[in-house]
Amino acid sequence: MAPSATPSTFQGQGLTAEQLQRYNEDGYLIIPDALDASTTASLLQETQKMLSSFSLTDHPMTKFSTGQANDNGSHIGDDYFLTSGDKIRFFFEEDAFDASTGELSKPKDRAINKIGHYLHALNPAFRESTLNASQASVARGLGFRDPRVLQSMVICKQPEIGGKVASHQDSTFLYTDPPSAVGFWIALEDATEENGCLSFAKGSHRRTPVKRRMVRKNDESGVEFVHVEGAKFPTNFEVEEKEQEGEEVYTLGEVKAGTLVLIHGNLLHKSEKNLSGKSRFIYTFHVIEGENEYDGRNWLQPPSQGFSRLYR
Repeated sequence: MAPSATPSTFQGQGLTAEQLQRYNEDGYLIIPDALDASTTASLLQETQKMLSSFSLTDHPMTKFSTGQANDNGSHIGDDYFLTSGDKIRFFFEEDAFDASTGELSKPKDRAINKIGHYLHALNPAFRESTLNASQASVARGLGFRDPRVLQSMVICKQPEIGGKVASHQDSTFLYTDPPSAVGFWIALEDATEENGCLSFAKGSHRRTPVKRRMVRKNDESGVEFVHVEGAKFPTNFEVEEKEQEGEEVYTLGEVKAGTLVLIHGNLLHKSEKNLSGKSRFIYTFHVIEGENEYDGRNWLQPPSQGFSRLYR
């Protein structure tokens, strides 16, 4: 594991030339203090309120798995997941259940993996922190012409059971042709190596094509991964040949609460399981280029009014 990533400075008015250069070179950019302490605390409080108030009575107890579907049906491809694009829904950690009884072994507010996927439209606090001039200025600095927010989530990374997320590219799950996804990842609590902070394969966005994508099965029974037939890199993108075969080197991204991390859709990144006694709550939303093709095979389909515009 390489040393921790170097943070940048947030100006509140988009990105500086130096920040943009770093993002283009590394595939990610760490911006401390993008949210002030009051806003960060407010979003964390709103998250705790949602976790304590949602009902288990009519919940299908869907678990969120970052891997492939397992043989007991606990995977991301069920109807509760597939119809969550315009709703706020709650997905459990796999390890929040007793293996012998199948019952919850944690209190519900300590058992949720993530809340998604329409917080940016349905929850006023998260909407205000997403669809605003500051985030729009960042998108403008990244070169977006018509940025659309298509999903938003709180990822809880619960103490002791917060699941490992294997190395992946966000454009695998939010594919446009050509690829355009960018993750806006905001720490609501300090993210450390102990509680499962992100790690990045620096520069991998320039040498790693998006080779597969997650799509709905033709019979709408779930999801599957298929080979990408369209573009595998963004338009007018400087691609590097991989010098040699072998595993990528990952750089730790330990950050303080309030930090914004921008993540290129082609960048390989991951996080380890949280075995500590501290949670690692974060809020993330993803932006795509509205002018690029977003087809009907993607698992996440737009609501009737379309994906949320970031430019007003």
